[in-house]
Amino acid sequence: MSAVQRPVLAASIAVFRAGKVLLIQRAKAPALGLYSLPGGRIEAGETLRDGVLRELQEELALEAELVGFVDHVEHIEADETGGIRAHAVIAAFCGHWRSGEPVPSDEVSDWLWVDPHAPGDLPMTRRLPEILARAAAMVAR
Repeated sequence: MSAVQRPVLAASIAVFRAGKVLLIQRAKAPALGLYSLPGGRIEAGETLRDGVLRELQEELALEAELVGFVDHVEHIEADETGGIRAHAVIAAFCGHWRSGEPVPSDEVSDWLWVDPHAPGDLPMTRRLPEILARAAAMVAR
């Protein structure tokens, strides 16, 4: 039997400021050491939109204005025995930075403002370049 019984629902946000998008490096598993969008688990009774803004505030002390939903991403990690170590369905949003400067937390080891069309050779979560390109197109409208 696998360690994970069902997927976790999470949300993330591509926050844009002056043409750049914010990426964070995860300080905890899953995705430890990988760059991704800020976000996390949705709590019971919380909407996806409220949850992603709460996570942004908790992880980095930032506020953003949501523009819209970009896509969903499924993060599935197998363990060495073939069982499932982690499974999350992540609703990816995009938005404009409103206030605050990134402040480290126990979940974030680094952050960068990068060109969404050329984020570099960072170790990244699955589909991140695609999500960044789609989010950049949405916020440019």
